[in-house]
Amino acid sequence: MAAEKNYTAHNWPQHPETASLEGKNKFTGFWIFLGGETVLFASLFATYLALKDKVPGGEHLLAKDLFQLPLAFVMTMLLLTSSLTSVYAIYHMRNHNFKKMQLWLIITVLLGLGFLGLEIYEFIEYVHQGHTFRSSAFGSAFYFLVGTHGFHVIIGLVWFILLIVRNAGRGLSIYNAAKYNTAALYWHFIDVVWVFIFTVVYLLGKVG
Repeated sequence: MAAEKNYTAHNWPQHPETASLEGKNKFTGFWIFLGGETVLFASLFATYLALKDKVPGGEHLLAKDLFQLPLAFVMTMLLLTSSLTSVYAIYHMRNHNFKKMQLWLIITVLLGLGFLGLEIYEFIEYVHQGHTFRSSAFGSAFYFLVGTHGFHVIIGLVWFILLIVRNAGRGLSIYNAAKYNTAALYWHFIDVVWVFIFTVVYLLGKVG
């Protein structure tokens, strides 16, 4: 830890997240972890595509009748914007500007909370319309896919909040730079998954 204190804005490495052995190991290990997450979501997408037309008794409450595309679009914009703000945060981390990094992370969290709030509102609306987890195979597949993504959003938000709070009085170091970068990578992954959800579930669902 003493060696970390020698780093200042003048000798701060260009990529502090991989400047230490621990940082390099975290970076490599996290990409392996994301590979597993990719397999998870790929299986959920496959399940959804197989079950999206499965409703009981000849009912026709399918995606094209149910989904609110404007709401999903706003949710998408919130999440994509949060991905951009996390890029700004990492940019300032690499320039050893701790205050601006923290500020952009707080904005990222607020945007993520906005997305999560709209997703909860969306679920409540669907339940009121009779579209529940148990109402059909389509409902089960939809809630499991989108709900799993929402759970990952919660994990990402908690991760960011813990980093913001725990390091508020510590400042920036080579040690926590790797943690910030890993959290941002995780957030980008969540955003990419949502783009696929928006395209496959909402856009293609509306087309029928």
